[in-house]
Amino acid sequence: MSFLEVLYFIIPSAIFYAAPLIMTAIGGVFTERSGVINIGLEGVMIMGAFSSIVFNLTFADSLGGWTPWVGLLVAMVVGIVFSLILAVAAVSFRADQTVAGVALNMLGLAVAVFSIKMLYDKGQTDSIAERFSRFDIPGLKNIPILGKMFFTDVYGTSILAIAVAFFAWFIIYKTPFGLRLRAVGEHPMAADTMGVNVTKMRYVAVMISGALGGIGGAIYAQAIAGNFSQTTISGQGFMAIAAMIFGKWHPLGAMGAALFFGFAQSLSIVGASIPVIKDVPDVILFILPYVLTILALAGFIGKARAPKASGTPYVKGKR
Repeated sequence: MSFLEVLYFIIPSAIFYAAPLIMTAIGGVFTERSGVINIGLEGVMIMGAFSSIVFNLTFADSLGGWTPWVGLLVAMVVGIVFSLILAVAAVSFRADQTVAGVALNMLGLAVAVFSIKMLYDKGQTDSIAERFSRFDIPGLKNIPILGKMFFTDVYGTSILAIAVAFFAWFIIYKTPFGLRLRAVGEHPMAADTMGVNVTKMRYVAVMISGALGGIGGAIYAQAIAGNFSQTTISGQGFMAIAAMIFGKWHPLGAMGAALFFGFAQSLSIVGASIPVIKDVPDVILFILPYVLTILALAGFIGKARAPKASGTPYVKGKR
């Protein structure tokens, strides 16, 4: 297998595995840009994965090939509703945001596993029949080298994730909404003085993160796992948080970091087919994404600068 053939094999796989992380990491960017720490992204992903798989199993016969895409919308709504718990606790009641996020993770897993037991009387669901399909992009697939690498056998979810990253960059840095969002995250009192509703902005940001986190979980469940159990989402939410920090709270930076983690995840799956990597023990490839997550957090969390008001509840009129 030539070097180019290895790239043809591993790059599409890396983008495929990175898609859920990109969506969830960008959700984290929105919340932290508003001044709210969202440790609960793992729990939001779990709820998104759970709801999309249940929807897929229930409506696959009637919706056919549209089922996984409608499942994304269902997961988005569930993610928004679930994230409101964090918004109420952190913004309205000014609870400790880290503790609230941890509680969200525990609650999400407990609710999902309990519901699966009640619905199906077992610990995990059956595998879904309707998954995201792959396709070639007409015209672009004929580009020499790049066409086969990026535009052949692509998943719609990969295109969606990359499009969302650029759209989020435009929203945060090129629109009045984004300016208000960043102002609330840097200096909420100054933003309030200029007439920005800090509470409303933070609620909206947390709900956006819930929507994107839910979609991220649904993509992982319906495109990669194919069913739901208590281990379907096992650390991907924390990888997304690491990607957000690694990307310095910038949507495109978060996308780049998520692609890096997606590459590490894909190695554990496709590594057995690559001559240079197939001799590496499976356990090393399996733990590689988590080791890289720890290294990224340990190496960059002290150097990267979070929004100044991140994690600080805002009390109107208090100096």
